[in-house]
Amino acid sequence: MADMRLIVAGAGGRMGRTLVKAIAETKGLALAGALEDARSPLIGKDAGVLAGLSENGIKLTADAASLLEQADGIIDFTVPVATVAYAALAAKRGKVQVIGTTGLSTGDEAKIKDAASKAVIVKSGNMSLGVNLLAALTKRVAKTLDDLFDIEILEMHHNQKVDAPSGTALLLGRAAAEGRGIDLDQHAVKAREGHTGKRTPGDIGFATLRGGTVVGEHTVMFAGPAERIELTHKAEDRMIFARGALHAALWARGQTPGLYSMMDVLGLKNF
Repeated sequence: MADMRLIVAGAGGRMGRTLVKAIAETKGLALAGALEDARSPLIGKDAGVLAGLSENGIKLTADAASLLEQADGIIDFTVPVATVAYAALAAKRGKVQVIGTTGLSTGDEAKIKDAASKAVIVKSGNMSLGVNLLAALTKRVAKTLDDLFDIEILEMHHNQKVDAPSGTALLLGRAAAEGRGIDLDQHAVKAREGHTGKRTPGDIGFATLRGGTVVGEHTVMFAGPAERIELTHKAEDRMIFARGALHAALWARGQTPGLYSMMDVLGLKNF
């Protein structure tokens, strides 16, 4: 089978450059294009050079429609407005889209779901294989333990991250809620300040830390009477997210149109 030809969206950013490097290192994949915002000063720059590699002749452009004509799919860790636009293009051309973008609104999610009727879309708040295994374990532990065990999720990221709680924290929260058979939106407590009163049984709490250059740390705590279980994942390099995204892209190549998650990719849907 010919190499899968992938476009990297946001190729001038930290994650985009990591993806370009990861594609160059992954058998069965080829870089088909590099996208960046039309206002970026990096338009026209060589994607390989930006990623710390040799010049590869692929220049950063804002013309997603033209690139998708010659590609099999797009890897997208950008911003919600761009992600929704790329989803529409992927649907129009029946392509694969792997979405690692966070901070999506309910309306954005609806548009992506609609696009997935014609495109193969894999979307996750975190593409790390380890984090998704953590989510599966979180769901299982939450299902096993009753409400005597309070669930709290602690996350920390670098000081440049703009959304909170992180997409990964919310992914873990949804896994815990699914395990408990509850709606996360009805039970999430994303901030505490002042006289809050006692904790409501069944709530899932979130705490957010920001500072330095932390790639990502997440802990799910199950605090019960006289004992506590903690499940933790610490990311040390963005390459883990890139490798997970590329793994998802290769898996998606043979799937029918639909909206999938990393649980589907890893076979953990019914864990």
